[in-house]
Amino acid sequence: MASPSSHFFLSCLLIFFASTCQAYPPTYTQPNKKVMNIIDSCWRSKPNWASTRQALADCAVGFGKYAMGGKYGPIYTVTNPSDDPVNPKPGTLRYGVIQTKPLWIIFTKDMVIRLNNELIINSFKTIDGRGAKVEIAYGPCITIQGVSHIIIHGISIHDCKPGKPGLVRSTPLHVGHRGGSDGDAVAIFASSHVWIDHCYLAHCSDGLIDVIHASTAITISNSFFSQHDKVMLFGHDDKFTADKIMRVTVVFNHFGPGLVQRMPRVRLGYTHVANNRYDEWQMYAIGGSANPTIFSEGNYFMAPNNVNKQVTKREVIGGWKNWKWRSSEDDFENGAYFVQSGWGSCSPGYTAAQSFPVARGSMAPALTADAGPLTCSARKAC
Repeated sequence: MASPSSHFFLSCLLIFFASTCQAYPPTYTQPNKKVMNIIDSCWRSKPNWASTRQALADCAVGFGKYAMGGKYGPIYTVTNPSDDPVNPKPGTLRYGVIQTKPLWIIFTKDMVIRLNNELIINSFKTIDGRGAKVEIAYGPCITIQGVSHIIIHGISIHDCKPGKPGLVRSTPLHVGHRGGSDGDAVAIFASSHVWIDHCYLAHCSDGLIDVIHASTAITISNSFFSQHDKVMLFGHDDKFTADKIMRVTVVFNHFGPGLVQRMPRVRLGYTHVANNRYDEWQMYAIGGSANPTIFSEGNYFMAPNNVNKQVTKREVIGGWKNWKWRSSEDDFENGAYFVQSGWGSCSPGYTAAQSFPVARGSMAPALTADAGPLTCSARKAC
């Protein structure tokens, strides 16, 4: 029979082990602990974000990492939601984006901007909607053409309509005749170093984001997409071989309800699709048509309840088995599946600065939980 002292020792030992286990729970068992992706953790926890806005330019990852926007320029404040495509007034968004010098553009208040023709953005511009609820809607929307170093952050772009042929100012000294835009939310044409982050995009006449005519060095991140047919198209035409230089990173986005296809569709070039959440698709999620390279890594795919369970679609009759389409660490739910093809390395070949850790697909819902514009207040973490 054990002595009272040995009972006491055993009790202490059990209490010790119990308290040790309780003191160090694994992080994934803490439901109240917020998971923040690498882009957001770069700036959101800082209460002084409003006084150090340009620091956001250091937070991109992937191919658009080096997009500077208006990092080295002054703050320009939008106070007036009106729009004149030919003679924009100071204080309007169009007056800011056409300037030749770098500008970091912010907004004094909530506003809905209904453009009277496409908004042509000049190089080295940031549109930063933090601290206000900013919508570009119900008219033509954004054109990024023949420029570089553009950042669009924290705004909603929805219900975009085709632009009419007419005069549009693109710089303080140049007004040109435009043939009319297609009704995309954002059209990126022959441009480089572009970062779109924490935007809401939905319900436009054409695509939500088109990346065409040899545009490259682009990151699309932390954005929420919904209620649209053809979401993203990368590549002008299957025979436009200049698009082979295209490099696009699609990361931490939430593809929400009401989407049909092209999340994205890639014609040529290389696309890294990482840690995105796909709630559904009516036709397919990721597609391509002219031998692009696609690396799907750490995504969360929830297949629809209809028969279209396949994530992928190749827009050709045959001859695609050598195309490099790979899936790694993806999470497939409700019968979703990814048809892989090709062989050899599929690595994005990022520089050290561009590279970022990719979590397993089951983590994507947590990493994309705050996709879309954030509600931020000055002097408080966002």
